[in-house]
Amino acid sequence: MLGGRATLLLLSPLALRLRGYMALTSALRTTPFASRRCQPSLRGSASATQGPLGPASGVPRVSAHLPSLPAPTSTSLPSTRLAPMSSAAGTPAAGTPVAAMADMASTGSGPLPVRDTVTLTPGERELFDTLLAATRHAGATTALRCAGGWVRDKLLGRDSDDIDIALDDKMGRDFAELVNDYLKAQGRESRHAAVIQSNPDQSKHLETARMKIGEVWIDLVNLRSETYAADSRIPSMTFGTPEQDALRRDFTVNALFYNISAGGVVEDLTGRGLQDLRDGLIRTPLPPLETFLDDPLRVLRAVRFATRFGFRLHPDVLEAAASEQVGGGGSSWKQWHRSR
Repeated sequence: MLGGRATLLLLSPLALRLRGYMALTSALRTTPFASRRCQPSLRGSASATQGPLGPASGVPRVSAHLPSLPAPTSTSLPSTRLAPMSSAAGTPAAGTPVAAMADMASTGSGPLPVRDTVTLTPGERELFDTLLAATRHAGATTALRCAGGWVRDKLLGRDSDDIDIALDDKMGRDFAELVNDYLKAQGRESRHAAVIQSNPDQSKHLETARMKIGEVWIDLVNLRSETYAADSRIPSMTFGTPEQDALRRDFTVNALFYNISAGGVVEDLTGRGLQDLRDGLIRTPLPPLETFLDDPLRVLRAVRFATRFGFRLHPDVLEAAASEQVGGGGSSWKQWHRSR
């Protein structure tokens, strides 16, 4: 067991980030913006954003909550830089973290080259062929999809070893056993899968099976739908459709799927992920206030992704992060803080 001194050293970076975030959101709430939102017109049809599953999937319509964006240009988003303030008002001067976060909504790398298809390495192709063969060997009908950061990075032309496989009808541990049975039948090496239990206190709400096939590590999880009780930040999990799984993710650029079972089709079930990736834009699939109230740590993830990729924050994301409900004075943050 770690001693008290070592524990403080481990926890102090997180504590500093959280205290900084609370101070940041407090300052943002008291700072006027030159512009709060994009153009007020809303998308008129939900069918344009619900993806191939359509309204029959039972997913709530989301188009009315998200403002439409004009074609990607250098002026596609209005400036949300902080308005000039006198020092007498006690507002942080230019160059402070508050001003830097606001600048994320109007600055970025501009339109990015995004590939239309995913190019697999030989190792990735061998891995996916093995997973498909294991599914056929078991007589299963499980649809296999890569999800999250691997899809985003591959479309940006970057290498990635962060392979998450989303399963439509099985838990990760069950599919791992299926794969190991196939490997043994083929006389190939099989390894025990490690099961990582859900841990809401660490914002990990789903059981994950982690296994190594050849030289590649993969995580296996089921597609899911999340619902939150009004007095809890711990979601109730059920198997979900691909669209429901995409909508509960943090940002549209992380909600893309690569459908292995369908021959490598890239699926954008939020209707915005690919365009936001091209535009270098951090936006949530559902209204950002709802997304951040479900898990306030997603605010920190938004800043991290914007910094890592040089992306812009959508003005609605910035406004929700600065809201009283999400910030240090809101009930959601207090509930999260008490659960630590």
